[in-house]
Amino acid sequence: MRLDRLDDVVHALVVADPATDVTTAARRHALAVAPLLPDDELDALADRVTARVHGLGPIEQLLADPAVTEVMVNAGADVWVERSGRLERTPVTLRPGAAEHLVERIVAPLGLRIDRTAPIVDARLPDGSRVHAVIPPVAVDGPCLTIRRFGVRTLPLDAFAPPPVAGLLRQAVAGRANILVSGATASGKTTLLNALAAEAPPGERIVTIEDAAELRLPGEHIVRLEARPPTADGTGAVTIRQLVRAALRMRPDRLVVGEVRGPEALDMVQALSTGHDGSLATCHANSALDALRRVEAMVLQGEHGLPLAAVRDQVHASIDLVVHLARATGGARAVVEMAEPVPEPADGRPRLRPIATGVHVVAEPTRRRARAQDRRP
Repeated sequence: MRLDRLDDVVHALVVADPATDVTTAARRHALAVAPLLPDDELDALADRVTARVHGLGPIEQLLADPAVTEVMVNAGADVWVERSGRLERTPVTLRPGAAEHLVERIVAPLGLRIDRTAPIVDARLPDGSRVHAVIPPVAVDGPCLTIRRFGVRTLPLDAFAPPPVAGLLRQAVAGRANILVSGATASGKTTLLNALAAEAPPGERIVTIEDAAELRLPGEHIVRLEARPPTADGTGAVTIRQLVRAALRMRPDRLVVGEVRGPEALDMVQALSTGHDGSLATCHANSALDALRRVEAMVLQGEHGLPLAAVRDQVHASIDLVVHLARATGGARAVVEMAEPVPEPADGRPRLRPIATGVHVVAEPTRRRARAQDRRP
């Protein structure tokens, strides 16, 4: 046995006996091959084998770096990371078959399926990190794996905006404004959502709804719901739309929808306009105005037959503030636009009134909502 095959030997032992202590087995077999191996090299070797057998192999060390927010495997070999907002190629190179093995190790315990007939899968690691994998034939050059790390530390609102703008956001949460957070992929929407929800008063019952559970709210009365994809035989799926409807029956003080992507937008809009003030949601968009248009389009995807004018009325009545995020120079995420919907102009097109642009507050919000406790008997 060679040292470079040590992980295969130990993995075979674990398969034969799951109770095998990986670290002990790795040290024992390594010393049998190289009895004069220095202690530091022996420890490093044992750590590597443990990561390969029980963890995520060579990318485990990348995920342990707190500055790394995303790990990307291209074509089953090259490994890139996003570190402090910048993409970097790492010296790590996966050997043939390693990427497929990593994907299978992630999805198998979750009862998910990935093969040539179902070549795309979304999953979640135990720490909350999101995993997206694509394999051939869809991934032409080889398996592609993307892991977006779960941020353990909740950033404050001041990390996204200067004090005047952050202060407006705090006032909006305290005043129970319904806030839609928009931005491009990896612009920090979920992180800002965490920061906004953390400003809610203690004791409020908050129900979160997500595709993959990432939000970690500090309150003591938090209910977390997570969508579920279909099983290998195509059954058992639980959609965001179903979760929104379920959440409305759970007496929430606030709803927090991780991301609105489809017809569930109608249920969310109806919930926000029928008493669930102070709720939060995100969507992909290129600007605050584009976010409103996207919500309208998603509502229209549903099979309800509502005319566009009625949809616009509901969307504008339910959303008090749109907060748009973008990456600043250097990779930092920042609020670049805050606006509130205003009454429809004569041509019926959606219109927004600017509240803040970049670091400057240009107007005070005019839309206010009564506190929920004031409405309850």
